[in-house]
Amino acid sequence: MKRLATVALTALAPVSWGSTYAVATELLPPDRPLFTGVMRALPAGLLLTALARTLPTGAWWWKSAVLGTLNIGAFFPLLFLSAYRLPGGVAAVLGAAGPLFVVGLAALVLGERASLRTVLAAVVGAFGVSMVVLTAEAGLDLVGIIAGVVSSASMGAGTVMTKRWGRPEGVGPLAMTGWQLTAGGLVIIPVAALVEGAPPALDGRALLGYGYMMLINTGIAYWLWFRGIGKLSATSVTLLGPLSPLTAAVIGWAALGQALTPVQLVGMAIAFGATVAGQLAVARTPQPFSSTEQIDRNISMDLSDRQVRR
Repeated sequence: MKRLATVALTALAPVSWGSTYAVATELLPPDRPLFTGVMRALPAGLLLTALARTLPTGAWWWKSAVLGTLNIGAFFPLLFLSAYRLPGGVAAVLGAAGPLFVVGLAALVLGERASLRTVLAAVVGAFGVSMVVLTAEAGLDLVGIIAGVVSSASMGAGTVMTKRWGRPEGVGPLAMTGWQLTAGGLVIIPVAALVEGAPPALDGRALLGYGYMMLINTGIAYWLWFRGIGKLSATSVTLLGPLSPLTAAVIGWAALGQALTPVQLVGMAIAFGATVAGQLAVARTPQPFSSTEQIDRNISMDLSDRQVRR
């Protein structure tokens, strides 16, 4: 039950990210994706860091910069570039392929065993998403495809390295999230200034949208995501990714009046079923102990051995 609760809380992150498109199109200034990336990441990062009252020390300055760049600073601009160069459906499918990157990287870097069921769940999940978001008019653009693939690889590498490095002793996920969001937002600032110029004027609707993006869509969502990475395997966390485009489709239907065809409904069922099946497959696959888990295990075995000797 404890694992199920952790999975459910972590799943709220991609569910929240599924609202990004609706909020951006209905409330935010148009054609300012990089400025939006800064407004999502930097204020949330500074707020969480202030609440945690903890700054990085030693090697964690550069580790936080690397993780912030992979998970935020590089991921956001590449994702937006892909979205601008490709139809939304194609970009979403490339994002849904992210779990495949994590499965491979987790096996190489973390030693996490990827069962055939896990790989199939990732593939079927991406296929289900494609049924929901792809249209017959979807075109391809080489630059957009490369940006989409690299953005998925960047987020995948960030997820794996977040799991690999863990957290400094005594530091919780709130501080780690704040460090990464701050570093990622700082990386995006010069890119946004170069590409988009001065920040736009903001009205009440934009402030409401950015407030939601900063607090819910980014601050709380990424805290839940990184908390989940600390408690679950990297593969288990990333297999929740298809929930984001599925949520976007549901919001589009419920709030924006977008129709859902029978094919899309079937695709949603397939993608959701693959997400559930993937969690079950990962839960049944033995995983190597992390360093913290190994220490706890050794202590437990040592205590048991002493009890036997007594």
